[in-house]
Amino acid sequence: MARPLSKIAPEWWDYTTLEPDIFQEAARITLEDLPRLARPGFTIQIFDTLEEFYLAEALEYINAWRQATADNPVGICGPIGPTEQLPLVARLVNDLGLSLRNAHFWGMDEWYMDGKEVSEEHPLSFARADRELCFNRIKPELAMPEENIHFPKADVSEYERSWDGVRCAVMQGGQGEVKHWAFNDPVRRAGRYADAPPTPEEYRALGTRVVELHPLTLVQNARTSGGGNIPLVPTHALTVGPLQTWRAEQVSIWHPGHHENPFGMRLTTLMISKRIVDSSVPMSLLADHPNVKFSFYAGGFKTCETEMH
Repeated sequence: MARPLSKIAPEWWDYTTLEPDIFQEAARITLEDLPRLARPGFTIQIFDTLEEFYLAEALEYINAWRQATADNPVGICGPIGPTEQLPLVARLVNDLGLSLRNAHFWGMDEWYMDGKEVSEEHPLSFARADRELCFNRIKPELAMPEENIHFPKADVSEYERSWDGVRCAVMQGGQGEVKHWAFNDPVRRAGRYADAPPTPEEYRALGTRVVELHPLTLVQNARTSGGGNIPLVPTHALTVGPLQTWRAEQVSIWHPGHHENPFGMRLTTLMISKRIVDSSVPMSLLADHPNVKFSFYAGGFKTCETEMH
């Protein structure tokens, strides 16, 4: 039996092409239910305040970088979204006097236009945001060497090689409304994927690459970063792949409640908890990673009850 067409963009795969029974189960999840969805390999933590939430997120950087030595370089792969933790990271590094000489950082993504990555002059540049919100705020005597800061480029070979010989303690990120981590979006419903999305095995074999972004991702990035100006948002991006993701010792996803909606947070939590894996919901592939953590701000979890405005 053919799967439903997407209600968002019929020429694409996305979570609306799943069988509807899972939607009802996901929508019923309450905040009190969350701890019961944890299992070996899938940790769930809940924070009562945003201050504690973002401090804990920032401390993942510190705890990863504190492990780094000349003989054992250690890094973290970090997002643009959420970003509220980044100034806290810089302040903690400075106040603790933490030298980043042997630490590494991988940016998850960068926009792609005209056959190359956008420059840091682009108003939405992720590299620019990372530098302005974090790295440029760190004292020069503590700063990470420039060669240890890795952003994806159009020629992905250097970025992919940078993962060799360096331990990635944590890949940290948020969740997009199309249920991606980084820009690992669902694919178009065309060609070999006209009748079914890529198998989990096919999707997990993808490395860092140029991706065409799902229309919902364009809308979300315009909303969160561009005041709703969709024409400002590039249609393609470079993104860290599942191949690199599976090299991270832990994948840590942070849900403050304003990047993803109450239903989406519930859906991926349920799918990872029950090991329901489908590449139309890319986040669900993390069900097969050995160490995944979801962190929630309690005040952002809200409900899926109907409420007219």
